[in-house]
Amino acid sequence: MSLDRRTLLKSAAATAAGSAALPLFSNPRPPTPPRPSTILTSVKWGMIGVKTDVMGKFKLMKELGYDGMELVSPLGNLDIAKLLKARDATGMPIHGVVDMVHWNKSHRLSSPDPAARERGRKALAQAVRDSHALGGTAVLLVPGVVDKEVNHDQCWERSTTEVSKVLPLCAKLGVHILMENVWNGFCYSPEQTAEYIDGFNSPWVGSYFDIGNHVKYGKSEHWIRTLGKRIVKLDVKDWGKQNGFCKIGDGDCNWPEVRKAVAEIGFTGWSTAEVRGGDKDRMAEVKERMDRFLVKG
Repeated sequence: MSLDRRTLLKSAAATAAGSAALPLFSNPRPPTPPRPSTILTSVKWGMIGVKTDVMGKFKLMKELGYDGMELVSPLGNLDIAKLLKARDATGMPIHGVVDMVHWNKSHRLSSPDPAARERGRKALAQAVRDSHALGGTAVLLVPGVVDKEVNHDQCWERSTTEVSKVLPLCAKLGVHILMENVWNGFCYSPEQTAEYIDGFNSPWVGSYFDIGNHVKYGKSEHWIRTLGKRIVKLDVKDWGKQNGFCKIGDGDCNWPEVRKAVAEIGFTGWSTAEVRGGDKDRMAEVKERMDRFLVKG
């Protein structure tokens, strides 16, 4: 190799090494500021105590300022065609359904009885189909119950196995399965809940975080910060040592901290009241309290 060539290569190597130490862009973009939290308000179908037809209920909730509805599966005597007609006429989306048989011993995904687990899995699959048929994006699920017959590890393993069987259908239809934190003896810490959800390794499994359900055992804001982006939807209720489950704002939930935590994780999506319903005045009060304590502050 000639001296001139060696000198040239050394010079090029030195230049490359110096360049590698420099930032990729000489004028990098500033970090994107956090987006403001957008929270949509919804009501569970069974809370509407006004005696009217499907269209009447949709129109009333629209009048009261709600953004959408959440229904149940099985649908019972509800007619899908009428629901879709009311949805389209009012512009009130049906954002999902609640799996209503997950508590039943005959359908628990954690049951020691394989036949019960199979019934529960089939009901969950039907709930996914019902949500899709209504234009929804999710199914709320209580994955199991820890009791005298089922320990924590068994609940974890059995429910994971059964839910996983439904995930291909979720991917096909674009519907999430969202785990709700409830008083079922299972995953009573946000860290455990996060580990359970992450164990599915699926974008179709997330958290339907109930703000009031674990005030008795911990701080809602800690749950929210720990679960973070795993939270896809929110249930809105309150609980207090003196009042038990009560009106939103009348319990021990630290709503300013909850709002702050929700904003910190960049939550955008549906919040659904899960409290005592009633007539028009009561439903108007629920909406006002959702806005005052969670949405607007």
